[in-house]
Amino acid sequence: MLGLLLRVLPFWVREPLLIVVGSVLGVRIMYLAFVDGEWVAAVIGAAFLVFTAVRVHTVVRVLRARRNRAPAAPADGAGTDSAAQPQPQAAPTPQPQAAPAPAAGRPAPAAQEKEPNAWGQALAAVAVFAALAAAVWLGPQLLPSEDVGRPRAASCASGEDEELPSAYTKKPGAVTGEELCEALNRPGLARLLGTPAETATTASGTSGTAPLTDGKVAQPEAQVQFDTYTVNVSATYNELTMAQSVKLMEFGDETDVRTLSVLGRPAVLFSDHTMRIEFDPGSGGSGGPVEQGPLARTLSVALDGKDRGGSYDITVWSTSGTLPEDSALLGIAEAVLPELPERTV
Repeated sequence: MLGLLLRVLPFWVREPLLIVVGSVLGVRIMYLAFVDGEWVAAVIGAAFLVFTAVRVHTVVRVLRARRNRAPAAPADGAGTDSAAQPQPQAAPTPQPQAAPAPAAGRPAPAAQEKEPNAWGQALAAVAVFAALAAAVWLGPQLLPSEDVGRPRAASCASGEDEELPSAYTKKPGAVTGEELCEALNRPGLARLLGTPAETATTASGTSGTAPLTDGKVAQPEAQVQFDTYTVNVSATYNELTMAQSVKLMEFGDETDVRTLSVLGRPAVLFSDHTMRIEFDPGSGGSGGPVEQGPLARTLSVALDGKDRGGSYDITVWSTSGTLPEDSALLGIAEAVLPELPERTV
């Protein structure tokens, strides 16, 4: 179909189109080959540029031929008329003669056929190609997106009117639940979890305090839920170092404990079961017994590189019991923690 279209198009439409298309594709492919370091793509781009150079040479040659074309012979028949006119003869006595009738039978010169304007055709071809390119370029922005029917990702609720506990005012640099939520609820979170097609269904953040501390230790947290996984991030501003936390895990229920360093800070990976509490709306708000929930994987990172106490905890779990790879938690920590302040003295 493309070959038939190129054969039907006039020369001054076809050749400019081939030049523009070949040059654009050649330069684009050569640029991508240079960025990606692919020599095969570089050969293809060079082939496009050589093809374009051949077409340019053809157009230049045709233009020179048109410019050097010999001027056409006179078409008004002046030489023929002068040769065919009778020579004047001497007359003995002048006689009145009638005025010669116009030569009505002499054929009029044929109108020279007007050739098409080469530059006009070339400019028209380039304009058509530019319009097509603009339509392809701007089409995705002007047409309705395919994501129109998809649910929008959940956003964090604003906590501007929330009154913070006194523990936050006594701890300089302590983040709030809203700040944790904004840092966690990022567009690439689903991709880090290995489920890029999912959209966050809920996102929330609270600025609470640690239990059994009489409201003296700030412990904000944020949670983002997807169809597959739920991610929770919390910050605890106590004096418990990461080394002390690892020692306490020897007497706890944590399993698969692994110490490491994240962003230059001491960290530990461990697994533990969540708690499940079911509430019955018809029982006046009272709930049933606390049960063991699905297994969760947690990455605990010190608030600063010197491990002077406190930690950020990133926990992931799912209702099915499946867990992502540890690399997913490390990716979340490397994306979220730089947006949160380190512990200050």
